Amino acid sequence: MAFPTISTAAFRRSALRPACAIAVVAALGLTLGGCAHKRQNRAAAVASASVTSIGVNSYLWRASLETLSFMPLTQADSSGGVIVTDWYSNPSNPNERVKVSVSILDQDLRADALRIAASREVLQNGAWVAAPVQAATVQKLEDIILTKARDLRRSDIG
Repeated sequence: MAFPTISTAAFRRSALRPACAIAVVAALGLTLGGCAHKRQNRAAAVASASVTSIGVNSYLWRASLETLSFMPLTQADSSGGVIVTDWYSNPSNPNERVKVSVSILDQDLRADALRIAASREVLQNGAWVAAPVQAATVQKLEDIILTKARDLRRSDIG
């Protein structure tokens, strides 16, 4: 079975030409409209990762404060992005105490925008003596803060 063909010249003179032109324009409009919608959503999602009314990323700031809320704070500077806790002793282990310092270095929600330092002391013969902090402890604290910050961002976007 052969399909009927129409020459270019005949097509230009036919009544189908305006209908085809409208169909092509409509199809392009729908396609491009869909792209613009996705671009706007993506731009909003990316922008919200760095939107802040303080000097640093607000998601990292809030996540850090929530994560360290069980420890007494000695300094919390939102414009400089610094949180310093006082010494904290776990009631189940009163012969050990920990102090944490969090620095938020950027307005973007990125792993390298977060720096954590921890100090640990143990009680020996009635005096506090510096003791090493396991690297895994600081890494775990970073992971908790970053996960919480991402969750806060997701709840704000969606």
